[in-house]
Amino acid sequence: MKKYNLAIVGATGMVGRKFLEILEKKNLPVDKYYLFASARSAGKQIKFMGKDYTVEELNETCFDDKDIDIALFSAGGSVSETYAPIAVDKGIIVIDNSSAWRMHEDVPLVVPEVNPEDILKHKGIIANPNCSTIQAVVVLKPLHDLFKIKRVIYSTYQAVSGAGIDGYNDLERGVDGKEPKKFSYPIFSNCIPHIDSFLDNGYTKEEMKMIDETQKILHDDTIGITATTVRVPVFNSHSESINIEFEKEFDIDELRDALSKAPGIVVQDDPENSIYPMPLNVDGKDEVYVGRIRRDFSVRSGVNLWVVADNIRKGAATNTIQIAEKLMEYLKDRM
Repeated sequence: MKKYNLAIVGATGMVGRKFLEILEKKNLPVDKYYLFASARSAGKQIKFMGKDYTVEELNETCFDDKDIDIALFSAGGSVSETYAPIAVDKGIIVIDNSSAWRMHEDVPLVVPEVNPEDILKHKGIIANPNCSTIQAVVVLKPLHDLFKIKRVIYSTYQAVSGAGIDGYNDLERGVDGKEPKKFSYPIFSNCIPHIDSFLDNGYTKEEMKMIDETQKILHDDTIGITATTVRVPVFNSHSESINIEFEKEFDIDELRDALSKAPGIVVQDDPENSIYPMPLNVDGKDEVYVGRIRRDFSVRSGVNLWVVADNIRKGAATNTIQIAEKLMEYLKDRM
């Protein structure tokens, strides 16, 4: 079996460390690992796979003479814009977790349960979608295939870990009554309807990411989508209320059955016994959890769903590694 050399760019960050945690439990056909981070983190020792790895500085020559096959990037958009093309020039396939490449026409935007075939369209870079988009499209895909989605209304309740370690720290400080450093307002005991910067159309970048990325991943720009994204005082795992209107009529039992059989989904939907997904129970899981499945009687053919997923795992690290797994399968089949 062919083995690959894999690089982690941003290895000391929140998502980078989650990469390492997940990879330790995987049995990927990897021969060598390389860990990269900023100059500030270079030289740090990280124990991984039973070995001590020294973090190398990410710079313009760091990929030279290393024979790296795949690089997982999670070091921010500006870093990716600078160094992903350098990696590609060295023959490395980049799977990028930032927003830098997602909407580029020649860069596939991939969720393996939804559009794995798009991986083969890459020209050196494959983009990992926004965390809030990933968990949504995993649920939308089987329903779109069956009933043709006409319109989607997203309302999100996003954990502070989505803003990185600084967001996480703001909530911890807020519990102690300290002022925030990351957010414009205290997040403890508060909800902030503002994620990323505002645009001229009144939406935030986060909201437009969900709209544009959903259409790109599902290959359907006829779907009407609107979104309101909100930061809430939860440490980890995003929740979403998703209202869907279909072109076709549907049977609620058929819809529930389709979700329960779809890859990557766990249905928790027994409201009489207070069983439904919650961030507290989904934290640390790789699947997308769905509950509160009920017909929307205000339209001819509509449904309401409550969708929860760990935004650092499925919303970032797990999805990226799943793309790498699928890429390795495709590469093996082409040999």
